Amino acid sequence: MAQNPPLARLELSRSGIKNNFQHFRSLLKPETRILILVKANGYGHGAVPFAREMEQLGAAYLGVALPGEGVELRKAGIDLPILVLTTGTDDYPEMIRYGLEPGIPDLFALTRLREELRKAGRRDYPVHINIDTGMHRLGFMEREIPGLIDFLAESPEIHIEGLYTHLAASDEKQHDEFTLGQIALYEKLSTQIMAHLPYKPLRHVLNSAGIERFTQYQYDMVRLGIGIYGISAVSDPGLKPAAFYRCPILQIKDLLPEDGTVGYGRHGKLGPGVTRSATLCVGYADGINRHLGCGNASFEVNGHLAPTLGNICMDMCMIDVTGIDCKEGDMVTIFGDKPTAGELAKILDTIPYEIFTSVPRRVNRTIVD
Repeated sequence: MAQNPPLARLELSRSGIKNNFQHFRSLLKPETRILILVKANGYGHGAVPFAREMEQLGAAYLGVALPGEGVELRKAGIDLPILVLTTGTDDYPEMIRYGLEPGIPDLFALTRLREELRKAGRRDYPVHINIDTGMHRLGFMEREIPGLIDFLAESPEIHIEGLYTHLAASDEKQHDEFTLGQIALYEKLSTQIMAHLPYKPLRHVLNSAGIERFTQYQYDMVRLGIGIYGISAVSDPGLKPAAFYRCPILQIKDLLPEDGTVGYGRHGKLGPGVTRSATLCVGYADGINRHLGCGNASFEVNGHLAPTLGNICMDMCMIDVTGIDCKEGDMVTIFGDKPTAGELAKILDTIPYEIFTSVPRRVNRTIVD
């Protein structure tokens, strides 16, 4: 065994992140602002280090799902405006304290926010109004817009910083007619609201896939999520991995046919071609899905792909390194450019989002290159 082997780590590639930001920046008008989504711990990449990179690259906004995620960024010294997409009305005092901008889906939430703002003696507090144009998850329906307009006329505490909607299927060509219908309805309803405001709020519609496929509807701001992490809706080769998930080899075993099996349940069968295994310090508690075991996936070892061997354990897994020049302490790539998160997602019949967000906080995040 190597002495003090390095822990598993998610290496954030500064060059990859910069490449992806500049790629999407090049698709937009110079005046269009970019909001970067760093919810779910930065899609598993690490919200705080990723947010700091975004500040340096010129992002205009950050987006999170929960108030606590925004508070974490503020306590880390992040000064960018932060939009909180999913707020509980009991969280408004804390949001006001930390200067977080809530996404508002209905009059109940808006009324509760106004109550808290009045208690705090605040006026013109920035909020973003969520307009439901077809996602039917959160947001004001078309029939609720007149009531919203009437409410705003009586609420100097509220400043509409943004008007937004969420596209349900901008990445799927077969739904383009529906997507265009969403955008048309958004244009109608946002224009209707703006006609009753003495100022112009930011309008934002496009997500990552929308930026790539419906760039002409970029409005004032776009919300860049999975794209900044290197995943394209149009398989654009211009994007690069934003992170590489790597771990060390803990031990190498030279095996004989009579050794029989490897791992729990004896599912790692030693055939005539399997003579060497390597044990890694990651398991399903580290985001390595159990369905990747028993040869269903391969990880990169010194330029070679090594298939998993036997079941994935909680904190470890084994790979077949027969014929591969490697030793204890060598780093193995779980995902990055070989294999990619997308390739692992296909094996699991899921999406790269789930691969990224499955990497738990106990895995160290570090900036490289």
